[in-house]
Amino acid sequence: MAPPAQSQRSASPSQPSGKGEVSDLKSQLRQLAGSRAPGVDDSKRELFKKVISYMTIGVDVSSVFGEMVMCSATSDIVLKKMCYLYVGNYAKVNPDLALLTINFLQRDCKDEDPIIRGLALRSLCSLRVTNLVEYLVGPLGSGLKDNNSYVRMVAVIGVLKLYHISASTCIDADFPLTLKHLMLNDPDTQVVANCLSALQEIWSSEASTSEEASREREALLSKPIVYHLLNRIKEFSEWAQCLLLELVAKYVPSDSNDIFDIMNLLEDRLQHANGAVVLATVKVFLHLTLSMTDVHQQVYERIKAPLLTLVSSGSPEQSYAVLSHLHLLVMRAPFIFASDYKHFYCQYNEPSYVKKLKLEMLTAVANESNTYEIVTELCEYAANVDITIARESIRAVGKIALQQYDVNAIVDRLLQFLEMEKDYVTAEALVLVKDLLRKYPQWSHDCIAVVGSISTQNVQEPKAKAALIWMLGEYSQDMHDAPYILESLIENWDEEHSAEVRLQLLTAVMKCFFKRPPETQNALGAALAAGLADFHQDVHDRALFYYRLLQYNVSVAENVVNPPKQAVSVFADTQSSEIKDRIFDEFNSLSVVYQKNRSNSLVVGFIFTDTDKYLQPSYMFTDKEHRGPFEFSDELGNVSIGAESADNVVPANRVEANDKDLLLSTSEKDESRGPTHNGSAYSAPLYDSSSASISAANSLSELAISNPTSAGNASSSSLAIDDLLGLGLPATPAAAPSPAPAPLPPPLKLNPKAVLDPGTFQKKWRQLGISLSQEFSMSPQGVAALTTPQALLKHMQGHSIHCIASGGQSPNFKLFFFAQKAEESSNYLVECVINTSSAKAQIKIKADDQSTSQAFSDIFQSALSKFTVS
Repeated sequence: MAPPAQSQRSASPSQPSGKGEVSDLKSQLRQLAGSRAPGVDDSKRELFKKVISYMTIGVDVSSVFGEMVMCSATSDIVLKKMCYLYVGNYAKVNPDLALLTINFLQRDCKDEDPIIRGLALRSLCSLRVTNLVEYLVGPLGSGLKDNNSYVRMVAVIGVLKLYHISASTCIDADFPLTLKHLMLNDPDTQVVANCLSALQEIWSSEASTSEEASREREALLSKPIVYHLLNRIKEFSEWAQCLLLELVAKYVPSDSNDIFDIMNLLEDRLQHANGAVVLATVKVFLHLTLSMTDVHQQVYERIKAPLLTLVSSGSPEQSYAVLSHLHLLVMRAPFIFASDYKHFYCQYNEPSYVKKLKLEMLTAVANESNTYEIVTELCEYAANVDITIARESIRAVGKIALQQYDVNAIVDRLLQFLEMEKDYVTAEALVLVKDLLRKYPQWSHDCIAVVGSISTQNVQEPKAKAALIWMLGEYSQDMHDAPYILESLIENWDEEHSAEVRLQLLTAVMKCFFKRPPETQNALGAALAAGLADFHQDVHDRALFYYRLLQYNVSVAENVVNPPKQAVSVFADTQSSEIKDRIFDEFNSLSVVYQKNRSNSLVVGFIFTDTDKYLQPSYMFTDKEHRGPFEFSDELGNVSIGAESADNVVPANRVEANDKDLLLSTSEKDESRGPTHNGSAYSAPLYDSSSASISAANSLSELAISNPTSAGNASSSSLAIDDLLGLGLPATPAAAPSPAPAPLPPPLKLNPKAVLDPGTFQKKWRQLGISLSQEFSMSPQGVAALTTPQALLKHMQGHSIHCIASGGQSPNFKLFFFAQKAEESSNYLVECVINTSSAKAQIKIKADDQSTSQAFSDIFQSALSKFTVS
């Protein structure tokens, strides 16, 4: 049987079949350029399609530019569009080729067909070549006076393009005044809208340098212009209506009658089918009536129905955008929307982001009259298959309870959640019960009866576990097994990975100790020992703090850790009222959707350039751990590579810019943290749960001795506490002989002729860890002398400390120094940040031999302290 014949596939027009394909296109286009035979336009179309398809996939077809221009001499609009597309693409990257298009585009701008005139003018303005600006003024002037509205509309946008290419040419040609005349007199509303958009952009940019432009920008918000445009708003397109309404929102009315006139004019815009128009109108109503409290409340009532209608119609994305704005209004006036709470019930087919926002709104509108219905609905969501929504619904129930609405019924519902056999439900309920007990302590007996039956092994989430431990410590007198549960948790200290839980466990066992000492004393000793040996800094510090409190006075410790508490009346809001007001000012923008107001938080850093002597500022986020008084800012000047003397500059090798560049590292994360000291002056021993008492005894013995003041004044109380906690701390001999003093190390000497190239310096700076970081004060004479870094560099060189990079201007200076031992090639690298306004200097030292870092620091500080006006 013969194999089936292979189907013949024609080459795809988007895939060139060979290197000569573009050359073939060029020759074919040249043949058709002057032809007027019938059907030639169809042949041109096929060739033009191939050219455009090649251009789209990145094939360079600029070689056929001349042929494309020659073939554009036709009345076929499709060919014109493809030619203009081709010309606009290659004119940006090759301005020389754009010169070839000027003649035929100017000719097309005078064509009888208004569509061709408009397309040619748009293409001419889209060339964006500075050298061709003079050729734009004439066609733009003719286009603004054209009889066809499409050409005028294109010409208005062309003026804006001209402004961005050459602002002076646009202003000198009086185009802004022409646009203003068209805005007030043109019969076509799209031309009017384009004029308004262009004028706003042009005059806003010019207002900072021209008083006339500033006056013109203010004139746009005058009553005659605003009313003239509002009277035509029904003729505008939806985009143009939004543009006009944004302008009206900035208008300052003269009196209340002015406000009511505008609102009457825009009343029907609230019924518009387009959500953008409705939201823009709502913004106008809200901003106009901010100073009229009664009317402002009536506005809320009036805009409620249109917004709720928009929420229930349209796509989920539109619903979310409208809900975000509605959520902002609900938070400002919840009582107005309280009767419409059912509109915020979740539908089964809604996406989770819409449901979550609705749950927040249900929480906000809850009051005495609707709490029962809302809580009942929220409890249904707790069994939702979407775990995120189930969690949010339980949190919503808790928030309503904290608002003092129908607390009795809500507490019962939350306790029922604790009995559900779902881990995430139990976890969320535990957190909420803890907050409820902080506000309503009278419910402790009912809640503790249920909480006491929950096994800690069934609670794995850190926040929930911390909440359960808090209740075990706070109400240990009412929970019979509380000390033993806490003891079992302490025995499994090493298996608990959450620092939050370990912190809460320390506090809970302290509280339990004050209420039930006999049953808790061994557990407290083990907890303090484990806390002191903990790798987490906060846990370590809290355990140290508790031990010192107990060592000082047990009664004082009880007053600090477990004082009489008052019920919490108000919980802190996650968002301040000031931020909410700022977001409200940005109504009908993405700020409302993201719930964040506009902010700029860029800091200026430095990057290496191709030169070997200077650095230039670069906008980037600096290391977040840098918190010193020195910050890179726009005021800092160029940073120059240092010199061996004040007069001679040492050329440096080029340094490649990357994220680890020397001057980008304002601090070294993790390098200054010792592996065993936890950032503290005390060295805690390793914790072993099998020998907790031994390790605790060693730890606490060292701590007692390390603080001679407290140890001398409270040695007896320290031993009593250690004995009470079962730590078995050994007594210190009364007359132990003092050890012989260690011999002093030889004085450090530096090499006055040390040499280190910038590349090696940067490499070492990356590799070495910070061995010493200090801050000290400078003398007033040194501060007065430090007007420029050069004098300081020369002074430090006299002490065998050489500068390799310096920069800044008063009051902030940043310098990098290096030095070498006289007897061996051991280097010291220094970053020195000086703030003359505070007379403070910060130094970070990295050394090959870290044991001599302190000796070098003394030399460095001594040299810096001697710096004065010469």
